[in-house]
Amino acid sequence: MTKLIFEKGKPGRRAIHLPKMDTPDYMNTLSKKYMRKTPADLPEVSEPDVVRHYTDLSTKNFGVDANFYPLGSCTMKYNPKINEYMAALPGFSDVHPLQPEHTVQGCLELMHCLQQLLCEIAGMDAFSLQPAAGAQGEITGLMIMRKYLNDHGLEHKNIILVPDSSHGTNPASAALAGFTVQTIPSDQKGQTDLQQLKEMVHDGVAGLMLTNPNTVGVFEEHIEEIASVIHSVNGLLYYDGANANAIVGIVRPGDMGFDLVHFNLHKTFSTPHGGGGPGSGPIGVKKFLEEYLPNPVVKKDSDRYFLDYSSPCSIGKIHSFYGNFGVLVKAYCYILNLGREGLIQVAENAVLNANYIAKRLGEFLKIPFDKGFMHEFIVSYDTLLDQGIHAKDAAKRLIDFGIHPPTMYFPAIVSEALMIEPTETESKETLDRFCDLMEQIYQEGINDPELLKTTPHTKTVRRLDEVAAARNPVIKYME
Repeated sequence: MTKLIFEKGKPGRRAIHLPKMDTPDYMNTLSKKYMRKTPADLPEVSEPDVVRHYTDLSTKNFGVDANFYPLGSCTMKYNPKINEYMAALPGFSDVHPLQPEHTVQGCLELMHCLQQLLCEIAGMDAFSLQPAAGAQGEITGLMIMRKYLNDHGLEHKNIILVPDSSHGTNPASAALAGFTVQTIPSDQKGQTDLQQLKEMVHDGVAGLMLTNPNTVGVFEEHIEEIASVIHSVNGLLYYDGANANAIVGIVRPGDMGFDLVHFNLHKTFSTPHGGGGPGSGPIGVKKFLEEYLPNPVVKKDSDRYFLDYSSPCSIGKIHSFYGNFGVLVKAYCYILNLGREGLIQVAENAVLNANYIAKRLGEFLKIPFDKGFMHEFIVSYDTLLDQGIHAKDAAKRLIDFGIHPPTMYFPAIVSEALMIEPTETESKETLDRFCDLMEQIYQEGINDPELLKTTPHTKTVRRLDEVAAARNPVIKYME
């Protein structure tokens, strides 16, 4: 194991020489109670020691820039570097959110244009860029639903329906917004059970949260009828945009009948996430809900862009300032760079890649709901349970080959599930290598199960005792 920087220190070594202080000596004015009694125990290391230590740590991190990242439901696509370059321009990176509006007209123009583009892509009438992540987009949308229903004498509507394959944030957000959550089962095709939905819908239902295509990678073919059922009781239909990469540019949630939409800009519109940076979950609404959007929204008056706080029905602010601006710049750059035809190609290639992998893996793995997938699909490892092999064993074995494991054990409706999403940015060569490794791992599970049970073998951190780690975590450095 690599030595920590504290262990490399030797008395007298120094990585930097600080200049003499040219400010007043605060040692004479600082209260004695705030002063250290002994010098700080800091490592004494040379500059090469410091550089090599952190460079070594960086090689142990995994990201989409390093290798394949087939993390189902999270759309971990490659992030074009032009997005990063544009977000780092001084006019974007050096501004402050409290500057006067006339000094940040370019930033406000970008936000206004992005709002309009997202309206067009989603089939919505208005957008707020405030939410800082998909889950915050969800709670924002549900707060809008709650306030709208209350304002229209529909306070008794207190039930939010969610499918059993939904993202875990859906029921959590609904509960946080004060709703009662009821689960709709999936049918044999992996879609929302339409008959069950009809039986569960009544006047107390406030709405339905739905991802389309859904979490098992299947498009809800009855979406228009689902929307009609919800609207028949004055309920609202909420679109979770986590899987929008499969339909972007091809079909719009607003045209399916959805009333509210959140997009994950860091997924569909390409910003590093999952430890690589902040997210963004803008919320879009139909015209009748526009006045409930968080204040402020960016508007244009003649040639002037401004922040509008005037809506008396607004649910208020849900994020400091106006959202994660750097993420907005990257998403705007991504959309402009691709254009309408490019976004269509994103969805087409994402679906093609997923179905190509599913076809190959289906030759030796069980694939539930195998009726034609969109951007992602599920495989089940329960056929290897007799060998004592679980889905996590196969997933951890991929780490030995430099590939990030797919999402494990989600959704819970599939036993020993791995969820795989290749995205559109991966080449056929990458997909073939992944499929070859998955087949190799499957054969290892049959012929050498102990090999899989003890993976990974090639990394600094080996197989952990997950139960012990959860119950007795070590949260500080120990020599």
